[in-house]
Amino acid sequence: MVSARVARGAPAPIGVFDSGIGGLTVAHEIIRQLPHESVIYFGDTARVPYGPKSPDTVRRYSREIASFLREQGVKNIVIACNTATAHALGTLREEFDMPIVGVVEPGARAAVAATRRGHIGVIGTVGTIKSGAYERAIRALNPDVMITARACPLFVPLVEEGWTDHPATRLVAKEYLAPMLEADIDTLVLGCTHYPLLKPLLGEVLGPDVRLIDSAEETAAETARALHDESLAAAADAEPNYRFIASDDPLQFLQLGQRFLGGAIEGVEIRTLG
Repeated sequence: MVSARVARGAPAPIGVFDSGIGGLTVAHEIIRQLPHESVIYFGDTARVPYGPKSPDTVRRYSREIASFLREQGVKNIVIACNTATAHALGTLREEFDMPIVGVVEPGARAAVAATRRGHIGVIGTVGTIKSGAYERAIRALNPDVMITARACPLFVPLVEEGWTDHPATRLVAKEYLAPMLEADIDTLVLGCTHYPLLKPLLGEVLGPDVRLIDSAEETAAETARALHDESLAAAADAEPNYRFIASDDPLQFLQLGQRFLGGAIEGVEIRTLG
């Protein structure tokens, strides 16, 4: 169980934000990989989803949240949202004097390192796929890689419904992933923070020869490197504390949060922005 309080005198926390609750998969990996780091998580549940919104709107929301997290004393920020990373990462890095990590670059690097035949698949929300962020990041690392990308908008509501191993979800996955199998990809980037909860099912549909890249795992590892490089890592004996903040509907956050975080959340604070 994770506490919703930050103790006085605790080391500066990591700030993590998402358009909703999906980014808790990233927070989970940060807590798992960096057990001495404190975390403040902000889920913009009042304005979710970000995918259909314009890039300018997503940048405005992201700037508001980053400013709020800075006021809470965070030492760095992790954008645990693929759409916000695609549209706002560069802006936040220009405007905020602290390390900013997104979910796209770590996933792209891991995919390029993992591919055996140079054919990578990318799945995500409509907004993430339309942005082309993963394609740009992957091709910046290896311009010769072939990429097959597809939006999978039904995965998010199916995951939030708890249907991670349901016949309906399996049917949808087979439909979405058919082009990936036809293209003979060898690596698939899970380009949405909800998708790690579907890894077992997606692995069954694609078969054992396709490597699944979990951006949450890779983003946590990138966060560890960024903190180390900036000499911001917590001491090995630091006692971590956790806060969870939503902009609306704390009950749903509590109900779904345990599934995404992998542990109970004792309480959720409410903070409306904008």
